[in-house]
Amino acid sequence: MISSKSSNESILEELMKRVRQRRLNLNMTQEQLANITGLHIQTIKNFESGNNTSLLTLIQILRAFGDLSALDKFLPDPGISPVQLLKLKGKERERASGADFDKEKISEW
Repeated sequence: MISSKSSNESILEELMKRVRQRRLNLNMTQEQLANITGLHIQTIKNFESGNNTSLLTLIQILRAFGDLSALDKFLPDPGISPVQLLKLKGKERERASGADFDKEKISEW
């Protein structure tokens, strides 16, 4: 279980464990996953062990699993609130001032 108190390393370990378990649940070997993703088998092995991981590798693996929609659940598109849109007069915000940043407002994923 991942919580806000989990270390970065433990979160990474849990993510890799879940990817490996998903591959096993699909009855897929590392070699088969490598062939589907176009990645080298060593890249798959490194990813599952938490070595040399990259976001691009995760995206390729999720695509091979047919699970790209998991990214929407992981980090949904927040869009622009109607109030912000009025303040910006239809322009999209490109920068944050950081002045009113409050860590307590951040929800756990």
